[in-house]
Amino acid sequence: MMSYIWFFMIAVGVFVGMANGKMSEVSRAIIDSAQSAVTISIGLLGVMALWLGIMKIAEKSGLMDIVAKVLKPVITKIFPEIPKDHPAVSAMIMNISANMLGLGNAATPFGIKAMEYLQELNRKESASNAMCRFLVINTASIQLIPAVMIGLRASLGAQNPADFVIVSIFSTATALTAGLIFNNFIEKMSIFRE
Repeated sequence: MMSYIWFFMIAVGVFVGMANGKMSEVSRAIIDSAQSAVTISIGLLGVMALWLGIMKIAEKSGLMDIVAKVLKPVITKIFPEIPKDHPAVSAMIMNISANMLGLGNAATPFGIKAMEYLQELNRKESASNAMCRFLVINTASIQLIPAVMIGLRASLGAQNPADFVIVSIFSTATALTAGLIFNNFIEKMSIFRE
C-alpha cells in the first residue's frame, strides 16, 4: 500500500511540475534529494558500524550478560506470565539493550524474535497482554545513548551533536511510563469485559 501512496505522490509532483513548466526544478530537486540521501546514509553507516561493533564486543566480553542479569528481574516483574527461562526473555532483553544504545536497526531482529516466541506462548490469533506490553516497551524504548541520532546530527554538521541526550532520556522515559500506565489500564478494562 505504501508503494502506491509514494508512487501517487511522486506522480502528482511530476505532473504539477510539468503543468507549471518547472520540470527543470523538479529534476534538480530529485537529483539534490538523491545526493543528500546518499550523504546522510554514508554518515550513518559509519556510526552504525561503530555501535554494532561495540555491541558485538560487549556481547563477546560478557557485558551483555551483565546487562541481561540486571534487566532480567525487571523483565520477569513486567512479564510475570512468561516463564523465567523462556527464550522470549533473552530476546526481549537483547532488544531492550540495543534500543537503550539507540541502535534501532540492531534491535529489530531481537524484537521480531521475541514476538515470535511470545506468539508461541499465546496460541491465539489476537495479541496477548505480554505482546502488547512488549510492543509498548519496544516502541517507547528508553535511549541512554541515541547513537543513530547523534550520527545523523554529526553528518549534518551540528556543532554539538549530543547536546539533546538528557532531553532524549527524559522524553523516552516519559513515553515509556505513560505507555505502560495506559497499557495497564487497557488490560484491566479488558478483564472486566470478559
